[in-house]
Amino acid sequence: MAISNPLSKVFGKSPIRPIQEHMAVSHQTVELLQPFFAAAKNADWAQAAELQKNIGELENKADELKKAIRLQLPKSLFLPVPRSDLLELLSMQDRIANRAKDIAGIMLGREMAIPTVIEDEMVEFVNTSIATSAQALKAIEELDELLETGFSGREIQLVEKLIEELDRLEHHSDELQIMIRSNLFKVEKDLPPIDVMFFYRVIEWVGDVADRAQKVGSRLQMLLAR
Repeated sequence: MAISNPLSKVFGKSPIRPIQEHMAVSHQTVELLQPFFAAAKNADWAQAAELQKNIGELENKADELKKAIRLQLPKSLFLPVPRSDLLELLSMQDRIANRAKDIAGIMLGREMAIPTVIEDEMVEFVNTSIATSAQALKAIEELDELLETGFSGREIQLVEKLIEELDRLEHHSDELQIMIRSNLFKVEKDLPPIDVMFFYRVIEWVGDVADRAQKVGSRLQMLLAR
């Protein structure tokens, strides 16, 4: 998928905006997991295939942005944070999109129907991971304001509250993952062993989305502490 705006123009306005744009694309990738899981629940594999294609296109766009940012981010920025920290933040954002692509790929490839016993919990689990990613995006959207205020004042308090909520959402995701694993364990003997193995992997990867989003917040919090 082609990048709509030349990054040179974006950098001309703000060196931070491309990083924010990258996080927005990464989150768009994650958002598509909600309709993807709905299609999988209904065994609508044609719709799931279309959504998986869209997820892949967005993940490719995130990759293109990441590569362009690495090449074009000025080596000498008059910013209160090192360039290396911004690039590390970028890498963490990119891992969110990568994991969303992994989830859709493995589920579509095996046409995985979620066991009824964990169906409802999986919906909440996926939605919580999406909400965690959305919260990370909210925090990253404040990065330019943080830089303008020199990491001080009310802006830093706002971002700290956003990160606190991000941590809460990730913790809730962890709790859901534990519950889903426990419920699946109770019935796994009645399911094909290979399917069970892949179910556990999908559960782990959905949790990874929230975990990786939380790590974006943790990296941002480290920037605040500098």
